[in-house]
Amino acid sequence: MNKIPLTVEGESRLRVELDELKRVARPRIVAAIAEARAHGDLKENAEYHAARDEQGFTEARIRDLESKLSNAHVIDVSKIPPGDKVIFGSTVTIINVDTDETVTYKIVGDDEANIKEQKISYQSPIVRALIGKEIGDVVVVKTPSGDVEYEIDEVAYQ
Repeated sequence: MNKIPLTVEGESRLRVELDELKRVARPRIVAAIAEARAHGDLKENAEYHAARDEQGFTEARIRDLESKLSNAHVIDVSKIPPGDKVIFGSTVTIINVDTDETVTYKIVGDDEANIKEQKISYQSPIVRALIGKEIGDVVVVKTPSGDVEYEIDEVAYQ
């Protein structure tokens, strides 16, 4: 099985979600199923079927989280000596060469990616172009609207 890279924060967030599902959601769903069963005829009992569907989704998510956590490779970049190279878990500031627009991203695992929080997956095209490069390097990212050049302005291991 392939290892799944995660930041320390990403692993923590997945563990909290797993704990919440096991300790809160699962017992609540079991209680909802028991209550729906008490209403009688299960064939036409919408509450029962809704609770069973929710139970299926919850159990699938629990299995998914347990699998990801058991195969996780947690990378703590704060323990890596500071450097100029873009690596998994680093925070990188890049400048669009054409527009001088500056943007900062944290490079994270797939499950942690959230563009609103400026966290992008290590598998995204822009990160693939950036990984292994250093401050001052110019990278070309292929986009649907054409090639875009970015200069690496800053790299932080936080």
